[in-house]
Formats: sequence, C-alpha cells, structure tokens
Amino acid sequence: MEFFSATFFLSLINIIFIDLILAGDNAIVIGMAARKLPKTVQKKAILYGTAGAILLRIAATLVVVWLLGIPWLLAVGGLMLIFIAYKVLADEGDHDSVEAKDSLWPAVRTIVIADAAMGLDNVIAVAGASGQHTILVIIGLLISVPIVVWGSTLFIKLLGMFPWIAYVGAAVLAYTAAHMITEEPHFIGFFEDNPILRYLFIALVMAGVLFAGYRTKQKHREKEEEKRRSHPATR
Repeated sequence: MEFFSATFFLSLINIIFIDLILAGDNAIVIGMAARKLPKTVQKKAILYGTAGAILLRIAATLVVVWLLGIPWLLAVGGLMLIFIAYKVLADEGDHDSVEAKDSLWPAVRTIVIADAAMGLDNVIAVAGASGQHTILVIIGLLISVPIVVWGSTLFIKLLGMFPWIAYVGAAVLAYTAAHMITEEPHFIGFFEDNPILRYLFIALVMAGVLFAGYRTKQKHREKEEEKRRSHPATR
C-alpha cells in the first residue's frame, strides 16, 4: 500500500469509522471514571487518561498487527471480529460496575485500565482494517481516539437518533472480518482463483452478521415488552 494513495486514505477512513463505532462504550467508561472529580481536575484526568489509553492502544495494536503475520491467526482474528461485529448490534452494554474516583491519578489509572480491558475489540478490528500497515494504525488511532473521547456525547446521541449507524458500523466490521479471512495465507490462493466465491463469502458474512444482530435486538425488545406487560407501572 503506497502512502497517501486512494487505498491508503480509504483504509484510514475505515479505521477511524471502526474506532468511532466501537469506542463509544470506552468513552462512557472514561466519563464515569472521572465524574466525581471537580470540573478543573476532570479535564486533566480525561486528557492524561486518554493519552495513556492511546499509547497503550497503539502498542497493543502493533503487537496484534505483528501476530497476524503468523499462519492461521489472520483467520482466527477474522472469526473474532465477526463476533465483535455481531455484538455491536446485539450487546446492550452495562457500565454500572465502573468505579468513579475522586482524585486525579486514581481516576487516570481507572481510565487507562478500563480502556485496556474494553479495547480488545478495537485492537483486533483496527489491526485487520490496516492491512498490517503500521503507519495506518498509528495515524488512525491518533485521530480517532481523541474524537471519541471529546465527541462521545454527540456520537452517542447520534446513535440514539439514527440507529442505522450501528448497522453500518456492523457491516463495515463484518466486511473487514471477511476480508481478513480471505487474506489468510492458507486461503488466499483459493480466493484469488475464485474471485466470485470471495465476494459471495464476504456478502454472506455481512448479511449473516446483520441478520443475527437484528434478530437478537428484536428478541430484546420482545422481552422488554413482556416485562412491561407482566409488571405494569403502579400508580
């Protein structure tokens, strides 16, 4: 991949979009960890915590990029990413267990640890979308992580107003996952000889993820409806 070519910029946009979709939860965690701090200290905690999270995320992603060069790990990473794409639609998310700290450095530590614990999905997705290109990983994360942290409230509101954004994000992740599997050295010869099968495989993975996520969401809604009907609010 050449620097500043159309492919380079398309991959960079893909990485930024993937991080925006996946890191919304991480942004909520950052906000919750710092919510007890005074406003002046709160900004410092978010700034230092984000800086630490970015450095840790870059290091972890570069390790995964290197690991994806090992036979079969590209396919395994792709399969993991298919599950992550499904979770974007299916997971309801629960952050009540995140402890808020009332002093600067404990809050920074909580932010970095929480981001590292929740960041595996981002790491695998970004490593796969980068095409194992180190500079893309670094640029993409440097741009996207601060956007998520400081624009998290806006982005979360947008997801609430336009639920289809989550479906677009899941589709992008599913495409990245399927592409990773087709790039696995053990499969690449087969897919290069049969390009129609390659596109069909990618389309089936995307359709499967979107359908499974949609059905799970429907079941969540049906359960909520049943709860409301069986336990009506008392006046």
